[in-house]
Amino acid sequence: MNKPKVLLLDIETAPILGHVWGLWDQNVGLNQIKSDWHVLAWAAKWLGQAPSKIMYRDQRNAKNVEDDREILIDIWHLMNHADVIITQNGKAFDEKKLNARFILNGFKPPSSYQHIDTKQIASRKFGFTSNKLEYMTDKLCKKYKKLKHSKFSGFELWSECLKGNLAAWKEMEKYNKYDVLSLEELYLKLRPWDTSSINVNLYDDMPTHVCGACGSKRLQKNGFKYTSIGKYQRYLCLDCGSEAKDKMNLFSTEKKASLKK
Repeated sequence: MNKPKVLLLDIETAPILGHVWGLWDQNVGLNQIKSDWHVLAWAAKWLGQAPSKIMYRDQRNAKNVEDDREILIDIWHLMNHADVIITQNGKAFDEKKLNARFILNGFKPPSSYQHIDTKQIASRKFGFTSNKLEYMTDKLCKKYKKLKHSKFSGFELWSECLKGNLAAWKEMEKYNKYDVLSLEELYLKLRPWDTSSINVNLYDDMPTHVCGACGSKRLQKNGFKYTSIGKYQRYLCLDCGSEAKDKMNLFSTEKKASLKK
């Protein structure tokens, strides 16, 4: 069966460097900016592929670290081929930042895609202490959790990468890749709870009904779903735990059957 092409991605950006006269509550004018932000690195992975298939690009070998056009080309093509993109806080950050760098570098918009943000799922469905990737992956993920910085703590990692420190770039690569791997595991945990997630049935012409979230055919009848205008057969996916329902309105079918009697 056909399945949607689902891309998980995460970007790391350079900070804005500027001239200031204090440490607290600063108003920085445009004429105080020494260098603007740009994309330092990105990691991406197609949902369900092996961890070894994760893709990564960064600016470690760039002649000009601020010129991110070359690493943007690949992530643009990936996004252009994706039916669905999954991020953590990507609707507020990654997507808008990438769009800004795309247009500044003369790119056209990538093809349209559905965007699923795990932070928004968490906000809609749960009352976690924190909706940050670090907290949620620590509590929910077994194999991959968001990494803490090791040799280079906090801002130092970004600072050392900008200085061309190879050890810092290697840590950035591991850090960025783990963000994507832990994001994938987190998404699969949250997916059964997300009623606005992917509907795999829309991407396939087969008449057989499958789980809209994961594409599994292992569906078990699970009572009925009632709305103000209809009654629908409800199913439980035995693989991912998502709920699904038939498109057929049983109320209309039952009403027609009773009229024939």
